Amino acid sequence: MRFSEFDKIYKHILIVTLLIAGVTCKVAAQNIIVNPDISYAGTPRLCIIGGLAVKGVDGYEDNVLTGISGLSVGQKVAIPGNDITEAVKRYWKHGLFSDVSITADSIVDSKIYLCINLKLRPRVSTINYYGLKKSEREDMEAKLGIMKGNQITPNMIDRAKILAKKYFDEKGYKNAEINIVQRDDVTGKNQVILDVNIDKKDKMKVRNIIIEGNNHLATSAIKGGLFKKGAFAKTHEAGKLSSFLKSKKFTNERYKADKQKLIDKYNELGFRDMTILEDSVWNNDDKHVNIYLKIDEGEKYYLRDITWVGNTIITTDALNATLRMKKGDVYNQTLLNKRLSEDDDAVGNYYWNNGYLFCQLDPTEVNIDGDSIDLEIRIDERQQARISNVRIYGNDRLYEEVVRRELRTKPGDLFSRDALMRSAREIMSMGYFDPENVKPDVKPNQDDGTVDINWELVQKSNDQVEFSFGWGQTGVIGRVSLKLNNFSMRNLFGKNKMHRGILPIGDGEQLALSAQTNGTYYQSYSLSYSAPWFGGKRPNAFNIGVFYSKQTDVNSNYYNNSWMNSYYNYYGSYNNNYYNNYESYLDDDKYVQMLGFSIGWGKRLRWPDDYFQLSASLSYQRYMLRDWRYFLISNGNCNNINLGLTLARTTTDNPYFPREGSEFVASLTITPPWSKILKKDYKNLATDPNSASYDDEMKDKYNWIEYHKWKFKSKTYTALTGGQKCFVLMTRVEFGLLGSFNKYNKSPFETFYMGGDGMSGYSTGYAQETIGLRGYDNGSLTPYSAPGYAYDRFSLELRYPFMLGNTTIYGLSFLEGGNAWSETKKFNPFDMKRSAGLGVRIFLPMVGLMGIDWAYGFDKVEYTGTKGGSQFHFILGQEF
Repeated sequence: MRFSEFDKIYKHILIVTLLIAGVTCKVAAQNIIVNPDISYAGTPRLCIIGGLAVKGVDGYEDNVLTGISGLSVGQKVAIPGNDITEAVKRYWKHGLFSDVSITADSIVDSKIYLCINLKLRPRVSTINYYGLKKSEREDMEAKLGIMKGNQITPNMIDRAKILAKKYFDEKGYKNAEINIVQRDDVTGKNQVILDVNIDKKDKMKVRNIIIEGNNHLATSAIKGGLFKKGAFAKTHEAGKLSSFLKSKKFTNERYKADKQKLIDKYNELGFRDMTILEDSVWNNDDKHVNIYLKIDEGEKYYLRDITWVGNTIITTDALNATLRMKKGDVYNQTLLNKRLSEDDDAVGNYYWNNGYLFCQLDPTEVNIDGDSIDLEIRIDERQQARISNVRIYGNDRLYEEVVRRELRTKPGDLFSRDALMRSAREIMSMGYFDPENVKPDVKPNQDDGTVDINWELVQKSNDQVEFSFGWGQTGVIGRVSLKLNNFSMRNLFGKNKMHRGILPIGDGEQLALSAQTNGTYYQSYSLSYSAPWFGGKRPNAFNIGVFYSKQTDVNSNYYNNSWMNSYYNYYGSYNNNYYNNYESYLDDDKYVQMLGFSIGWGKRLRWPDDYFQLSASLSYQRYMLRDWRYFLISNGNCNNINLGLTLARTTTDNPYFPREGSEFVASLTITPPWSKILKKDYKNLATDPNSASYDDEMKDKYNWIEYHKWKFKSKTYTALTGGQKCFVLMTRVEFGLLGSFNKYNKSPFETFYMGGDGMSGYSTGYAQETIGLRGYDNGSLTPYSAPGYAYDRFSLELRYPFMLGNTTIYGLSFLEGGNAWSETKKFNPFDMKRSAGLGVRIFLPMVGLMGIDWAYGFDKVEYTGTKGGSQFHFILGQEF
């Protein structure tokens, strides 16, 4: 080793030695206390936090955990003192920890190094519910708010017990016992299993309702009767005939609501001072409670004088006429409130529909003399409000202009409540948004006399795709259809497109394509397009459509001979020997082909009101038949050119589950009167099918079809109860007549095919119009040997929704009657085939309407001699 190398090593050793010596001297100079004992009895010492450490918690960043404490390095704190105490409280308030402490690791001179010791609360690994049904368990999971993976605290357990108890109280299980047990999960670290044990006991019902002091209102008027609604709407006595089919369960919420309804009932009768002096509820036994009420009715009051103050835009006489209350009437406070602000034609609505959004109506009792009250209604009209901004949210698949064109509330207009409600109805009827969530958010600004209207819409898909298979008399029938209800023709080839996948959307137009086939036996294709605002500036509808179908006949080898013999022998048109000559079930030499197109135009009217729509269409159909035995003509080509006129009015509030409003359609379809134009003699044509000239004369006779067809359809909807989920009564009246210009030239097509589910079957195609009548076989009232030239149908349906929103499900019960006649002169609306039954409807966004009905037909069908009997009917894609 050279000297120079030794010299370098020596220098390094010397430097390290000096550094160690320096550090040792520095440490010796400092005052270090490790794990100091902090005495809360001593004088606090002011220290600077030199460091913060966290122990006991994995999976969290230290800076996140130390941040909760509110302490920071460099902060001056008193030891002991409030700063450390408050830091511990912050951790407890956070709720994540079951144990918290802050200790001092060391004190170096004036600096203190703290350690935050934490223990996380356990997480829930499993929740077990005992004593509940599946539906109740799902409700419990939603109500309690405890989910797997959540950290559990004692407060959460207590809150869950309270919520569970409240839930079962509302259900009538007043004595329900809830016990939540927490136990360690041995399969996971710091995890627990919750066992929710529930003993519902029996539902509590009302045994007796005892009422004292009711001199002017009978006890039966309070309790209600079998067919009479009482003041107590939801509190009824068990075991009484008057409470049959009514709920007897007791809940505090129901009882509280019914007490208020009792007070309101007395107020309606003029007893404004009525009070409940005493009321109590006690257990009669383990399953029943008794209710005691003592009331003081007070005096009955009458109106002596009504005066108006502050009205400048409407006369006092007009106000009195609108109020519909006069001197001498019972002082009905409920009616007063309705006529002032609640009814559609109330006093307040007159102001609110003319811009006076800030108007206030204050009925004041200015004098009470004995049983008479002088009423002064003070009106503060204030300024008119104009609409400032109209904002639309949630229409991500529809151009905003498409929504705005349906609104009756536009910036600059005077505010109108009727226009606001009409706008909401129009948006709901569009079908692009969830109708249950169409609620305008009105934000008035009284300082500048304006109002903003916000529409928070929930988009829903209303396009429909169908891939279906069914089984018919010749085997499997396949159907494919696509209905786009938000199509945009201008975006098909234009720029700046709005697309859903490859499809142009956004303008609210409809494009429908469908194909249905049974192979060579039956084929049907159709294409249609419609635009409700053709051109985008006026509510003028334009539509166009085209269709084609071909159907081949079936020979007797396919059928069961015994069934076909009995069926066709009755009609006198079945030749068993003829059909048995065929080896294949298809008879390609016998067919009917139909080809047609139509173009239409519609316009929204302004008179009598703008709910009316008038439309006209021009259509052409060509029927090509060869040995087809199901119409009045068997061979030849028939042409049908017609003009259709339709007047319609729709005021329903919801396209999927209407609660109010009505629909009616009156239509006339007419062809040129070819018999008068061509001046042919149809009376003396050959009538014998075996005649040599029969086919030629029939071809000539039906070359151009002539008829006039009249139809009327009406539906009304009435909500029988309040709220979104309510019972709704639907009534239906409809009839149709197919007339002729010449009694010897009746149309063989466009007749009515009545009975059954009313779905357009492949056996009838476009040549007949299908009409449903539940409780009877499809077409049983109009077999092909006796086609229908007149029909009527009457229905009563009671509906109740099980689910509303994007998916709508409701049940129904119905009474139905109707009939069809082979001659219009035999039309008799009182000659009905009656039925009754139950059903359910489901509306799915991508599928449309589906349903099933069970019905029982009570009457005999003329052509079969048997009653309709028990029938199941299926609905797909449309309501008949």
